[in-house]
Amino acid sequence: MMYSKHPEQLALFPHATKWLLLSTAVGALAGAASAVFLLALEAATSTRESHQWLIWCMPIAGFVVSWLYLKVGQRVEAGNNLLIDEIHDPQKVIPLRMVPLILGSTVLSHLVGASVGREGTAVQMGGALADQVTHAFKLKHEDRRILLMAGISAGFASIFGTPLAGALFGLEVLAIGKLRYDALLACVVAAIVGAQTTHFLGVHHTHYVAGTIPPLSVWGVTAVLLAGGVFGIVGMLFADATHWLSGFAKRYISYAPLRPLIGGALIATAMWTVGGPRYAGLGIPVIVESFSQPVAPWDFAAKMAYTVASIGTGFKGGEVTPLFYIGATLGNAMAPLLHMPVPLLAALGFVAVFAGAANTPLACTLMAIELFGAEIGVYAVVACVLAYLFSGHTGIYRAQRVGHAKHRHVPEGLKLSDVPAYRRKSRAATASKTSLPVEEIEKS
Repeated sequence: MMYSKHPEQLALFPHATKWLLLSTAVGALAGAASAVFLLALEAATSTRESHQWLIWCMPIAGFVVSWLYLKVGQRVEAGNNLLIDEIHDPQKVIPLRMVPLILGSTVLSHLVGASVGREGTAVQMGGALADQVTHAFKLKHEDRRILLMAGISAGFASIFGTPLAGALFGLEVLAIGKLRYDALLACVVAAIVGAQTTHFLGVHHTHYVAGTIPPLSVWGVTAVLLAGGVFGIVGMLFADATHWLSGFAKRYISYAPLRPLIGGALIATAMWTVGGPRYAGLGIPVIVESFSQPVAPWDFAAKMAYTVASIGTGFKGGEVTPLFYIGATLGNAMAPLLHMPVPLLAALGFVAVFAGAANTPLACTLMAIELFGAEIGVYAVVACVLAYLFSGHTGIYRAQRVGHAKHRHVPEGLKLSDVPAYRRKSRAATASKTSLPVEEIEKS
């Protein structure tokens, strides 16, 4: 093996310089795209709120968006899962058309009141723009992986104004239980630059107040442990329900544009008869409300139903802000039962349901600290870790790999989408060895 006669730090200088420059470019591109997106999203939301009849246009909007993806966007329709797959197994440069397609379709979804988020849009724009940089500089596969991760970090950080959480999200979202530290510098720089670029362009993020955080106590930690388990189960139910509905719609409605057409008609009708606009769009006013006063105990379930219906039938956007809504309102409802402060449980639900659904407990812990202050750190890490464990081997990103199984043996490298089939085969094999029916094995 050949060793350099120069100090390692000297050899590291060109490497660090290269990634500082590339990551800065990616962060600036993603931050600028997120700024444009957030401003357009704000305009779409205010327009819908002042013209609530637009909700009845949901079926038409869904049909148009799905038709566009069918004609010119099939290569990028997988969205976040495409980015994760390309990082694990690089194939082709992600087409730049992902950016206008996901930006326009998400804004249109919010204009008509679909219950979708915004993180998916920012992450996809960040990843697609980052891949144009890899194409321009003809980077190798390994460098391309790192730059795609930086694009994810920059998109996430710029859309929520949380650079630390964004940096770690780009590292953590790829595989359960495994981080890639070779991309740490790129993700950190891209996340910081992305968040600062959005701020520099005059876009401000919602400010949430968790109130005074109580000192640690035996009951306080116990209550958060219990709440964290519930948050994780709800995150799992959300992910499973969304995937199930998507599969059901694809199985019985072969023509893709008809899925959001039918789904949009049902959602719009339900919104006008059950709950109205309270569950449309991002729902940020309700999230803010949940930090200061009691909300309806069914708000979390209603938002989950509308979001599952929207995403499961093909509307574009993301899951994260609806998960914030679900978690904050669920925490609000649980606070009196656990004799804990409402703002604290709302804040913990805000991050922990997402931690369970996305399998990103560390990123969500940092997000809690960035949004609510360092005092919430211990409570947040307890809630997020419990949510992560109790959500099982499922999640909103089906292209995630299993790096290290959470508690039951699941092979490393397996996609989350393949876990159910693996378990069915394992149960069948166990049943054949013990001469018991599969149903009996499942019961045991």
